[in-house]
Amino acid sequence: MARVLLGLGSNLGFRHGNIARGIRMLRRLGAVRRVSAIRETEPVGPQDQPPYLNAVAELCTDLSPVELLRRTKEIERRVGRTPTYRWGPRMLDIDILTYDDVRLSGPRLTIPHPRMAERAFVMEPLREIAPDVALRIEQKQ
Repeated sequence: MARVLLGLGSNLGFRHGNIARGIRMLRRLGAVRRVSAIRETEPVGPQDQPPYLNAVAELCTDLSPVELLRRTKEIERRVGRTPTYRWGPRMLDIDILTYDDVRLSGPRLTIPHPRMAERAFVMEPLREIAPDVALRIEQKQ
């Protein structure tokens, strides 16, 4: 099974509930081992939107990275996400941050997530549940 770290965020609707529902749905994809505390953060990009709630979850799964991406996008849609603009408001966003030690660069998926080291809303919860991974990422910067 692969150890995967996922970033979750929500800034529309019942934000806590959106994240909780997303985590419940992730349990169908594998074993959710740990979930960080939820943090409220300001949006990245356009500022004329509500603040986000963010968390990081550790998932152990047999799904391939591409299949995991497909399934997380399906979860986002089921929670109510509709396409907007880049970095726009959303009911739920799920990003694959890391997938074991896999390095992947494609048009739809890059692993590790290319901007996670720049984002406190990812790194702080990551340090909480996977300090080994956070340290590796920070040392590469």
